[in-house]
Amino acid sequence: MSRYRGPRLRITRRLGELPGLSRKTARRAYPPGQHGQNRKKRSEYAVRLEEKQKLKFNYGLTEKQMVRYIRKARRVTGSTGQILLQMLEMRLDNTVFRLGMAPTIPAARQLVNHGHVHVNGREVNIASYQCRPGDVIGVKNKDASKQLVETNLQYPGLANLPSHLEFDKNNLTGKVNGLCEREWVALSVNELLVVEYYSRKA
Repeated sequence: MSRYRGPRLRITRRLGELPGLSRKTARRAYPPGQHGQNRKKRSEYAVRLEEKQKLKFNYGLTEKQMVRYIRKARRVTGSTGQILLQMLEMRLDNTVFRLGMAPTIPAARQLVNHGHVHVNGREVNIASYQCRPGDVIGVKNKDASKQLVETNLQYPGLANLPSHLEFDKNNLTGKVNGLCEREWVALSVNELLVVEYYSRKA
């Protein structure tokens, strides 16, 4: 299945708040569908699946990409779940979103894909690019690109800038000072259940 392009509020009603996917809040507090209001007790598998779906929809990943990130995280020394979150947070599209240059991660991905974003003075149009400490993220030196980012900065998706990032509004440049820490992940998710979900599938 390719990347999700359907109604976003339907997903947030089912999975809870996903700050990267949508800024809107649903009027109905219960999940969508005919039986949304009288859901039965969920199985252990359903709970793990839901946590995995939160990551997948919030960061806009395909199942293939999720599996690839899990494999990479397993190869690194440390807690697989935390390393997985760190890798997802350090993606270029997410970093652009966390800097406030785009209201959501899909909007940030579009900015990157359309060539509006530069990393260390060079155009990077790959949303999955892994940002590293020391990277400087800027905007293409064109009026259209700058105007787009300036408009987005007036209505940022999240109010607080994470500790590993800094942003200069005058020059429209952001800097990555380190790796993202667990407490700065905006999404409410249990990453251990995600790792368990994939370990049982493998």
